[in-house]
Amino acid sequence: MATPKGKILVVDDNAGIRSALKILLPLYFETVETIPSPATLTRTIESIRPDVVLLDMNFNTSINTGNEGLFWTKEIKSMTPDVEVVLFTAYADIQLAVEGMKRGAFDFIVKPWDNDKLIEVLTAACDKARKARGPKTLSAQNSRQDTMFWGTTAAMLSIRKNLEKIAPTDATILITGENGTGKDVLAREIHAHSMRSHKPMVAVDAGAITETLFESELFGHVKGAFTDAHTDHVGKFEQADGGTLFLDEIGNIPLHLQAKLLRAIQNRSIIRVGGTEAKPIDIRLICATNMDLESLVHEGRFREDLYYRINTIHLALPPLRDRKEDIVPLALRFLQAFAHKYHRPLQGLDPAAELALLSHPWSGNIRELQNCIEKAVILSDGPVLSVNDLQMDAPQKASAPGIAATSEAEEERLVREAMESTRGNISAAAKLLGVSRPTLYVKLKKYGL
Repeated sequence: MATPKGKILVVDDNAGIRSALKILLPLYFETVETIPSPATLTRTIESIRPDVVLLDMNFNTSINTGNEGLFWTKEIKSMTPDVEVVLFTAYADIQLAVEGMKRGAFDFIVKPWDNDKLIEVLTAACDKARKARGPKTLSAQNSRQDTMFWGTTAAMLSIRKNLEKIAPTDATILITGENGTGKDVLAREIHAHSMRSHKPMVAVDAGAITETLFESELFGHVKGAFTDAHTDHVGKFEQADGGTLFLDEIGNIPLHLQAKLLRAIQNRSIIRVGGTEAKPIDIRLICATNMDLESLVHEGRFREDLYYRINTIHLALPPLRDRKEDIVPLALRFLQAFAHKYHRPLQGLDPAAELALLSHPWSGNIRELQNCIEKAVILSDGPVLSVNDLQMDAPQKASAPGIAATSEAEEERLVREAMESTRGNISAAAKLLGVSRPTLYVKLKKYGL
């Protein structure tokens, strides 16, 4: 048999199907990951960068109205155009699958599937994805709008100067800042300038991992470790071996699980759930949070030893309201990117629009500004964006309040208000709050909403 090639991500809520594919597909492809729902789809794609997503058409969720396969096909192709989507469908959904191909899906497979046909389609999709990337992948990534924008403020230039010193080292870094300030972007920038840039950077939304799956997700598990552990599973620490592990929202990890994380960091080794062998790991650790960890330490909600272990270097990103001179350049950067994406011949901002941007509080920071410009580009009619295109009144002032609250009561209030204002639409509420969908799921469970 030829050496397996290609990375496949399977998204299906049927545990039996996931187990069967976890046995079959590794015979033909180098990496096969499975997840039960699209709740963690975005993060997983960012972590493993699959060539192909094998996507079920229907899930029992309330993320969106209408067919979920079509919705997530559009989301995947919008976020990562070079990732191919193969739809997994029942006979009754074939018409929808055809519609999915019109929206960018590579092909569809009908359940129950024929193994040879499945492998043939996935192989062809992998080939197409890899040819499309070719040697241009790195330069294309460097030109993306989500690379770091340093601007001209003293605070950002100081961070940039420090980055040049610390990126080539293996020092553990803690990035703090409000929601939407670009902590994940800074983490990628550090990795890109490190000695490990040729190895993977694996990003984990630590606050979105359920307590029962925490050890399995981070450290992996062996076959038979628990009821649904039908095969060995490689955890995030092992996936990042030789590269960088980015633990986002680390302040949300429950206290009793922090000890297990600390042990792995200190020992530089992990033991898979159900296993006995300690596996050495070689990672560079970057953590991020919107919380005041020192206050949490004093309150007994965050381990002091873990805090000092992850805080060798501390980089604090300033909120956008403290970077006034960067607002218009950032807006123009987003305008250029979205004008290209949506094929709009826009040249810039009119003076009234610039003034409106400068006077806005931007409680959601750069993420709110990005969303504002994207919407304006889509709705615009003229050659430049006007203040009317920006729609800066009530909708924008109310958007992206963030949930970096000083108390749980305030956080709960913000989550409740977001869910009420969006009538329970989780995607819309997450966008309003400036957090990921998985993080919002955790908050909803936490407050019994």
